[in-house]
Amino acid sequence: MARTGREYLDGLRSRPREVWLGGRRVDDVTTHPGLAGTARTVAGLYDLQHRADLRADLLADGVPRSLVPPRDAAGLRARDRAYRIVAEETFGLLGRSPDFLGTAVTLLGAGAGHFAAVDPRFGANVRAFREQVRDGDLFLTHALLPPQTDRSRDSAGQAEDLLHLGVHRETADGLVVRGARMLATLGPLADELLVYCLPGLRPGEERHALAFAIPVGTPGLRMICRAPFDDGTRGSFDHPLSSRFDEPDALVVFDDVLVPWDRVFLHGDVTASNRMYDAVGLGPHLAHQTGVRGLVKLRFAVAVAAALAEAVRVDTFLPVQQRLAEGVMAVDIADGLLTAALQGARDRDGVWTPAEQPLRTLRLFLAEAYPKAVSNLQVLGAGGLLMTPMQADFGSPIAADVHRYYQGADALPATERVALFRLAYELTCDGFGQRQVQYERYYGGDPVRLAAQHQARTDPAEGRRMVARARELAGEPVPALAGSA
Repeated sequence: MARTGREYLDGLRSRPREVWLGGRRVDDVTTHPGLAGTARTVAGLYDLQHRADLRADLLADGVPRSLVPPRDAAGLRARDRAYRIVAEETFGLLGRSPDFLGTAVTLLGAGAGHFAAVDPRFGANVRAFREQVRDGDLFLTHALLPPQTDRSRDSAGQAEDLLHLGVHRETADGLVVRGARMLATLGPLADELLVYCLPGLRPGEERHALAFAIPVGTPGLRMICRAPFDDGTRGSFDHPLSSRFDEPDALVVFDDVLVPWDRVFLHGDVTASNRMYDAVGLGPHLAHQTGVRGLVKLRFAVAVAAALAEAVRVDTFLPVQQRLAEGVMAVDIADGLLTAALQGARDRDGVWTPAEQPLRTLRLFLAEAYPKAVSNLQVLGAGGLLMTPMQADFGSPIAADVHRYYQGADALPATERVALFRLAYELTCDGFGQRQVQYERYYGGDPVRLAAQHQARTDPAEGRRMVARARELAGEPVPALAGSA
């Protein structure tokens, strides 16, 4: 059943985990200055589920909608609504909110037959795990990719054995795994770690063909975090975004970790691992959640640009209006693709599934549209983004200067203009904002590879028919000139 924010935080405190940040082990992820702000944000998402005005939108019979398979069009629309509420709460900046992998676990459970075909135990394990996540309203992270060591070789061909995560040995109690995986976004703040492989394993990589789930606090499992953008000293006025939405990204190290047999979903079968993603229908459902989040994030960046332009009255200039219009059009395109995905939804083995084609297009579109929106915001902010004072300046001996010279158009108070420009700076020029751009480009994988896969999966039949019809307009072939070769 749906947890509260307090229950979520208490759960993190009660289950120790090995998290490293800045060369030191973190004692309590809920109070560490580089993690506490985001922990409170995630807790706030759990509390949303208990708001009287949102409970019906976010829950179905007391269970988060991401953990309930949509059985018809109405169920899918209700899930879409829940996605939007969560994304809007975080301005789309929290890429791995609990509903993302909640959706994944729901699909894995619904597709348990794929795992059962490999081993009946695996199918039962997947179903049991789904029930555990649903009943406990657990928050998951995942790690799907090998670390970037020697990318010219597959996992089996690395310089060191099991540098990439793989099975070290089998025991009566389970699999002992060794190696590393990336990229566990929000990993230090999760309850469980889900591991599976993206398609693309080759024969010879059987030891690396794995799918399982274990608690983040499992002995031998440790996370090494990137440097945080918020070190606990950033106030909400000067850094309104990173103080709340700095998602820790972590490399996950498996130091001979025991995965109990009842937590193993697949191992040793390259073919089944490569087919898993499509067999259980993960693609369209995860793309639905990330598409909604990406739309909200894009809309936020476009709205900040419009507010910035209005604050200093550059929104009356045609070149500025053109840039603002680009953002509006990008939002409309993204929104239209989501609408098409819902309208084209169909039943798939008892689960109402959005149309995948528009969602694949949306994923590729957002990888270009969001960086473009940030670039436009940088241009519109111009030098003003680089000379914005801090909150402390308003209480200093130069406060009169700050109030006078940082006011905006139409008597906009300096406090409001500076707060807006600091928001824009953090979204565009600060490390936090640049991480958001990089995330949008790569969270779904290599965009070049994704584009090639998208093209390969697109049905060319209609286009070929159009070309054939056009060629028929030519009628008989033009005769060759007399005497020509």
